[in-house]
Amino acid sequence: MTEEPRPTLEAVAARAGVSRATVSRVVNGDPGVREALAEKVRHAVDELGYVPNRAARSLVTRRHDAVAVVIAEPETRVFADPFFALQLRGISKELTANDNQLVLLLTEGRDDHERVGRYLAGGHVDGALVFSLHLDDPLPGIIRRAGVPTVFGGRPGWPQPGPGEPSAAYVDCDNRGGAREAVRHLVGLGRGRVAHITGALDQTSAVDRLDGYRDVLGDVDPRLIAEGDFTPGGGERAMRELLDRVPDLDAVFAASDLTASGALRVLRERGRRVPDDVAVVGFDDMLPVAEQTDPPLTTVRQEIEEMGRLMAGMLLRGRGGAEPVAEPAGVVLPTSLVRRASA
Repeated sequence: MTEEPRPTLEAVAARAGVSRATVSRVVNGDPGVREALAEKVRHAVDELGYVPNRAARSLVTRRHDAVAVVIAEPETRVFADPFFALQLRGISKELTANDNQLVLLLTEGRDDHERVGRYLAGGHVDGALVFSLHLDDPLPGIIRRAGVPTVFGGRPGWPQPGPGEPSAAYVDCDNRGGAREAVRHLVGLGRGRVAHITGALDQTSAVDRLDGYRDVLGDVDPRLIAEGDFTPGGGERAMRELLDRVPDLDAVFAASDLTASGALRVLRERGRRVPDDVAVVGFDDMLPVAEQTDPPLTTVRQEIEEMGRLMAGMLLRGRGGAEPVAEPAGVVLPTSLVRRASA
């Protein structure tokens, strides 16, 4: 069976009764074509089922309608953590609504950093969305040298540009304020020995949540703080450390829902009733986690999907156009406490 040839610009031009150049301008979004002619071209495109050649189009517009999403984590972490799925869903919805493709890039080590840098510098995408960075990560410098527009997920923790240079654009939630609300809630329940399981302290979100905990409790006993890594396993390890050091603790603020899920398992193993003996609060409000723990988790809600959508929107609006929209360097979304049975 012979495959039908794809309709060409020339065929659309003949059907619409206009020049090939006019068809090209309409297809590429040039606003300078009279509406009557543009409507003829759009009608011919629909009739013939013409699909623009993206490679040829990018030569004219210097745009690829593709955005790289760079996650500075190994794939085993990315595909196991619902946080990344939620953020990617928000990004994907915004890119799809604007007829852009998502190109996912993950980093396992130094070789991957170099690969990502080469890809971004190679002109394959119009910009990059980058999140889950660690403080010693070379990616910000690599991306800056690649020269692509970039929006970061999370408050930047690396040195910012000098005077007169644009600051890094980013979207984050109020990590510190959310942590304060979580700890105030536990104190308001009458809990006097409130422990904290941190996230990975080479990430600004974890540092901000630890600072929020300290804002409420002041010069807290260091034995009440144990370092985690935003994973269930990290929550388990830290919870065991805390119970060994401070057996009579009566509350835990965990830096993430996954961390809290690990802590809850250890508390159950040790015979501690939640919330009677130990109240537990998490951070994220990821429903696949927070509603499925035993008991369901009181937690700080951040709008993870909305953060992804805003990141993509900031990048697309700043990418070009006759009158680019002025965006603030950083957007910080509010958080809220969601009360369930664990505290």
